[in-house]
Amino acid sequence: MSLLNVRDLVYTYSLGSPLEHTAVDSVSFTIKKGEFIGIIGHTGSGKSTLVQMLNGLLKPTSGTIELDGVNIWAKPKEIRRIRFQVGLVFQYPEYQLFEDTVAKDIAFGPTNMGLDSEEIENRVYRSAEFVGLKRELLEKSPFDLSGGEKRRAAIAGVIAMDPDILILDEPCAGLDPVGRDILLSQIYHYHRERGNTVILVSHSMEDVASVCDRVMVMNRARLEMFDTSQNIFSRGEELREIGLRVPQITSIVDNLIEAGVPLSKGVLTVDKAVLDITEYLKKEGRL
Repeated sequence: MSLLNVRDLVYTYSLGSPLEHTAVDSVSFTIKKGEFIGIIGHTGSGKSTLVQMLNGLLKPTSGTIELDGVNIWAKPKEIRRIRFQVGLVFQYPEYQLFEDTVAKDIAFGPTNMGLDSEEIENRVYRSAEFVGLKRELLEKSPFDLSGGEKRRAAIAGVIAMDPDILILDEPCAGLDPVGRDILLSQIYHYHRERGNTVILVSHSMEDVASVCDRVMVMNRARLEMFDTSQNIFSRGEELREIGLRVPQITSIVDNLIEAGVPLSKGVLTVDKAVLDITEYLKKEGRL
């Protein structure tokens, strides 16, 4: 079942001025309920502008965005409601923390949705648990948390609104490898547990390959490709031509294939690569 339908979407900054610049140009796609979508592209390709339109923060210059079959801009005065349904976590979201306590920060969205105090409290605890924040941290000032904890608190604040679509714009930026892996695992757990649609914008091909069902490739304001993760990362040469790369393990396997080893293209994880290579070696009688 289609949840989000985007048709001929265009966004032009500084329209009609000497600084006019089209950041998103004639983009169309459909996303189903419950999918985990990745968006990749080099800097300036239009990724962040695109997701800000999906959330209603930017109004398209032209084109339509339909959520559950309804144009989100059909009633401009109600666009605030769309931001509860399509939650957007910005890059470095910890800079958005501002309340006295972590609990109040997480509760900010649900409170503005007009929920009762019991439901707000339940959402605060549930969201904190999803992102791995211990309850004793909820009464602390968000500014007393570590960098990774601040990041998780900010994400919990969006999750607490229980959006139909959760959009994360470079959520792992600036985190060390351990912190990145933990956060990505928690986001994946949230998706599996709740079944909500998740859209992940990332420069990390490894992150996208490890969790996403399908991947959108933005290039020079246009949607260059939109396919399964395996099919996208099987097109390594095309990705390199537009300034992107495949996950490191995918590149290693591709090099083995070019050297004559009969492996499958589009391998996305180390576990899969080990399995395929082991099976090959067994067939060759080397194991």
